[in-house]
Formats: sequence, C-alpha cells, structure tokens
Amino acid sequence: MKALVYHGPGQKSWEEVPDPQIQAPTDVIVQVDTTTICGTDLHILKGDVPAVTPGRVLGHEAVGTITEVGDAVTTLEVGDRVIVSCIKSCGKCTFCKDGIYAHCLGDEGASGVGWVLGHLIDGTQAEYLRVPYAENSVYKVPAGVPDDHAIMLSDILPTGFEIGVLYGQVKPGDVIAVVGAGPIGLATMMTAGLQGASRIIAIDLDANRREQAHKFGATHDVDPAAADWKEQIFALTDGLGVDVAIEAVGIPATFDTCIKIVRPGGNVANVGVHGKAVELPLQDLWIHNINISMGLVNTNTLAMLLNLVAEKKLPVDLLATHHFTLDQMMDAYDTFARAAQTKALKVVISR
Repeated sequence: MKALVYHGPGQKSWEEVPDPQIQAPTDVIVQVDTTTICGTDLHILKGDVPAVTPGRVLGHEAVGTITEVGDAVTTLEVGDRVIVSCIKSCGKCTFCKDGIYAHCLGDEGASGVGWVLGHLIDGTQAEYLRVPYAENSVYKVPAGVPDDHAIMLSDILPTGFEIGVLYGQVKPGDVIAVVGAGPIGLATMMTAGLQGASRIIAIDLDANRREQAHKFGATHDVDPAAADWKEQIFALTDGLGVDVAIEAVGIPATFDTCIKIVRPGGNVANVGVHGKAVELPLQDLWIHNINISMGLVNTNTLAMLLNLVAEKKLPVDLLATHHFTLDQMMDAYDTFARAAQTKALKVVISR
C-alpha cells in the first residue's frame, strides 16, 4: 500500500510500505477512506517530537471501512464505517475507566501514552491502518454523516471542547477569548456555546481567520498587532479581563497574551502544542488567583459530539476548505503548511 512516511526533520515521502496486519486479537484493519493533516504533524516534521522516528507512517485522524477484525472483536464487523480516534483506549486500565484515555496504560505503543497513531505506531495517512483496542478506539458513523464532517471528530473537535472549553471551566455567561483562530481555535469557539459562553473573542494576526471565526461562533475579533489590542479586549469585559483565555497556537507569545488578558479568578486553558518553554511569571500571577490548565485530548466526548454533528448542531462542514485524493498527499501537505497564503483550515484527503 501507499503511505506518508516520515524520514527525519523536514523529510517525508508518499511511498510503498507493507500492508498492516492483525497483531493482537483486539485489533482491526481499516481501509482509510478519508484522512487529514494536523498541526501536530507539522510539529513532527519540524523535529519537535523526537519520539517519532524515521520510517513512521504519520497521521492520527481517519474515517474508514473495517476490512478485517481480530478474534476478540465482537462489537465491530467487516464493512462497518468508523471514525478512528486519535487516542487509543484499552478500556480496562485505571485511566481508561476514569475517562482519561490520554494516559491509557495499555502497552500498545507505550504504556501511559494514549496518542500512539502516527507517533509510536504507524498512523492514518495511508491506504490501510491497523487500529489497536478497536472496540474502544473507533466509533461507528451514523448514516447521513459524510466523511468530511466525521473526520473532524477524530481529533480537533474533542480537543477544542475538552482541553479548551471543559478544562477552561467555561460556564454560562462567561466572556472568553481564543488566541489563535486556526482549526483548533475554531473548534474551540464552535463548542464554547455548548457551555453557555456569552461572548467569544477571536484573537489572531490573520485577517481572514478573524473573519472566518465569526462563522464558528465568535462574537468579536481583535488583531493583536493593533496598538490598542489589550484595551479592546478589556472594553468587552467591563475592564476586568476575560473569564477564560484559551491558547490555541502553541508559541510563547500567544500564551503570554492569555495571561495578560485573564481576569482575577479566571482560567487559562492551554490547548496548543508547544515546542519550547514559555515564561510563567508566578510572582505576578499568584495573587490574581489564576487557574492554568493544559492537556492531551482524551476523546471521551467524541460520542456526544458525534450526536450533535449528526443532528447538524455544529457547523463542522465549514472546517473543510480544501479537498485532495490520497495520491495528492504531498500537495495537501504543501497547502496546509502554507495556510496563511492558501487560507486552508482543514484539508480533507480522500480515497
């Protein structure tokens, strides 16, 4: 089969690799019908994730059709159309029982690490895929939900909701700011209304993304390059600062923005994947009773979000801005990597 293979920082190719095989009785093999590219894949290609070694098939998001099931799999069948979660779940360990799939203790990939696809084992940017712990790691797609909607549930929609909205403790009436209006930031804005946010401020340097943010729930937008950017935000919050500031980029400057605009007693939720350290001025923050949260998505809300998508309660269709076929994988990467020029949000790559 063909797959997108990582060959070290800055190096990748679409090439022939062996077909995946059942390795454990809880595995399934999935024909990848649709996949996509995540900002984390770009971090890997920059060398920010050294655990990813040369030869690894990248990708952790997929919608596909089961072609083979392991002997222990009883709730899935050949022909089932499924969403592949970006996080494994053995379903039996302490963390999985608590819904903290991000730290599943199953030994696939590594014990205690939930993100294994495209990281510690071969991933989804391929024609076929082996999924471990399949009964707890894939979700059947309801009839009527197209692939380019379902693919958003593999990662970005649960990530934005769980790590941004839920970890940020958004509650009814809150004014929130999302720093970064890329796909993850937009997914956060889209789901913030589920917890009752009254105002959602999109903060991004890119004018197109600020404009797009209003389609996903933003009520206001601010250009952080403006001389009075901070004053604009405080004017929307009775001069107090936002109740919840959500970092959705993964660079020091955007984290710094969050801690500058959050009100006393507020929450900072870090969603972005950081490749280097950020400064944390505890000597200033402690007296303001600030809560800071962060984490890797668990995808324990995937089923609930899928129900909302199936009922067209969330505008996930707006995230799919560019479409490619699997054999155009390299072009898809180029388009996604140049999002500022191409105005790409999510690239959808289908068989």
